[in-house]
Amino acid sequence: MLNPFRKHPELIVHGAHPLNAEPPLPKLRAHYLTPQDLLYVRSHGDIPRLDGAAHRVSVGGRVAREVSLSLADVRAMPPRTVRAVMQCAGNRRADMRAVRPVKGDPWAAGAIGCADWTGAPLAAVLEAAGAETGEGLHVAFTSADTCQPSDGGAPYGVSLPMGKALHPDTLVAYAMNGEPLAAEHGFPLRVVAPGWAGVRSPKWLSAVTVQDRPSEAHQQAGDYKLYPSDMQPETEDLARGLTIDAMPLNSAVTEPAAGAALKAGRLVVKGYAVSTDRGIIRVDLSGDGGRTWSQAEIEDHGSSRWGWTFWHGALDLPPGEHEICARAWDAAGQTQPALPDDTWNFKGYLSAAWHRVRVTAA
Repeated sequence: MLNPFRKHPELIVHGAHPLNAEPPLPKLRAHYLTPQDLLYVRSHGDIPRLDGAAHRVSVGGRVAREVSLSLADVRAMPPRTVRAVMQCAGNRRADMRAVRPVKGDPWAAGAIGCADWTGAPLAAVLEAAGAETGEGLHVAFTSADTCQPSDGGAPYGVSLPMGKALHPDTLVAYAMNGEPLAAEHGFPLRVVAPGWAGVRSPKWLSAVTVQDRPSEAHQQAGDYKLYPSDMQPETEDLARGLTIDAMPLNSAVTEPAAGAALKAGRLVVKGYAVSTDRGIIRVDLSGDGGRTWSQAEIEDHGSSRWGWTFWHGALDLPPGEHEICARAWDAAGQTQPALPDDTWNFKGYLSAAWHRVRVTAA
């Protein structure tokens, strides 16, 4: 069975080959659980069209016995459903790009979504092969896609440290929101590593290897590093890069849109906030660039360790130009930096400053 490609016609396409696209923010915010056709698409090569009945995932390396698992084999394991955000490490890169040039696609705030992922715990897949699980080991993944030369030119590969691999919420998933994975989202099997950058949740999984070191594939060893702000592409030094795993506290205004012409008076502002696994306790909203603040109302969509938070609030805007800002606070009392300048890096990763939207009221 081949799973069809189901890209939403309104996705904003940043690149067609490979496909990289995100939804318009009002469309994204219209659903607490992001529909498959509205989840951002991040590809490093052509999207493979795999036969779900024939596809196999090998499990090897430091294991008692090598196994080859079919989709049916994974589905036969005790299932687990985890509500979790999937987010690109480059989400909101456009904000850093406005400071000075950065590498990569100019993602706005839509390279993110939240879904109910269903699959077998990765721990159960490892157990089926009698995998070693000692401290210091890593679980490496190889995917069925071949990346573009600029992204390594080889099959996509990343890894998780054993501790994250064994977390009960880390899955080998086959369904999103109760539906089989669409082709662009990893059919037939993908990894879901909640709270971590989407790069650590590889799609089109074809091999799992237990080993004593992180993956040597380009995506793990040569990319997705957070570099200091003084580094430029020509001075890139892998030794100074921090491997991106957990994602930072973040928030975004999804309505109104940047550049909107609005009627003066009361305006309802909507958005999302997200943290790795700590709850969002407050979202502040400003209509004057952060000089004064009011609190937005946090919406109740149920409790979820790895989910996101929807919020809304009202501002009174007199005639003129305004800069709407949002900032979130987590359960540890941490908040976002004020400016993208504060965390600028030449790859535009982990952009999480106050989200700013300029509008005009008349």
